[in-house]
Amino acid sequence: MAMRRHWVKDWMTPDPVTIDPQTTLPEANRLMKECNVRRLPVIEKGKMVGIVTLGDIREASPSNATALSIYELNYLLARLSVGAIMSRDPLTVSPDTSIEAAARLMLEHKIGGLPVVADGRLVGIITESDIFRLLVMEGEPRPTFA
Repeated sequence: MAMRRHWVKDWMTPDPVTIDPQTTLPEANRLMKECNVRRLPVIEKGKMVGIVTLGDIREASPSNATALSIYELNYLLARLSVGAIMSRDPLTVSPDTSIEAAARLMLEHKIGGLPVVADGRLVGIITESDIFRLLVMEGEPRPTFA
């Protein structure tokens, strides 16, 4: 049975929440919780320079093997910016990429989401959750990106 072609523009989350490289880890973590997202594109001077995930922030958290006190660690972590831990130049897709191609990229690279870029500008994000929504939804997709 052939499935009709679906496009990223119809299923992406438009205008995602973004941060800049100077955003601290606690602030990025707070924003993710507040907005119920697991990844934030990092924008500098209007250009996407990276992406930071909840996993990136967790990995930057203190381990038990450190010689620093918890107070010293918290002091340092509170000042660490996402620019220091973000993934630079992340994979992206365009609004006209097929959902199948986007899903294949995510699988091959073991990532949960892809920024959507048009004319050098971030216009959305497509995530595993969006693809699951496509698979289980009986209604119509989100309004098409213009």
